[in-house]
Amino acid sequence: MNNEIARFNMIEQQIRPWEVLDPGVLALLAQMRREDFLPPALRALAFVDTQVPLLSGDEAAKAPGACMLEPKVEARLLQELQLQHHERVLEIGTGSGFMAALLAHRCQRVYSLEMRPELAESARQNLLRTGVDNVQVLDVSAAEGAKGLPAEAPFDAIVLSGSVAEVPSALLDQLKVGGRLVAVVGEEPVMRARLFTRVESAQFSQSDLFDTVVPRLEGFAEPSQFHF
Repeated sequence: MNNEIARFNMIEQQIRPWEVLDPGVLALLAQMRREDFLPPALRALAFVDTQVPLLSGDEAAKAPGACMLEPKVEARLLQELQLQHHERVLEIGTGSGFMAALLAHRCQRVYSLEMRPELAESARQNLLRTGVDNVQVLDVSAAEGAKGLPAEAPFDAIVLSGSVAEVPSALLDQLKVGGRLVAVVGEEPVMRARLFTRVESAQFSQSDLFDTVVPRLEGFAEPSQFHF
């Protein structure tokens, strides 16, 4: 398979039709070797419009949501953040490290929290191998991940690389005024990617971006299942 042709087709057939038209984002996606963030056996899936599992065997059974998201979803979230080169970003859910690498090329510094030690170490190696040196990958428990990183707050942007039932106020509070948070919110069969913006100290705006279904992030609260 010719990876450069596959990358071109991925951008033109998957990403552009999803309203990703920012020239800087498209140029970055053409430059970044997505396949380098996957194990060799899975690299052929790097350009496919699907979620790619990052764990296998017993580990996959314990963390079925550990995956690389579809290229179009990553690209659209990146575009919606409208990052500037001086900004600091928090990501929750490092996975392969590819989204962190994309963010790093658009901002000054990325802090990325990963709840699976084996994924955190793999992401570090992927980032090191591809020359991305402004990302700090932190191993955290699932409960800690849901709390964000208050010690380094406030952030210009926060990305949740997975879905949640709702965005905790503790994360929104870690945004600067003017800061943005993107997350996929809701429950199957319909979830929505949503953009939150801190307008004033105690005021937030939000807008729905697109419908999708994304695996859950570990450690975030679920709605009560009790019904009268």
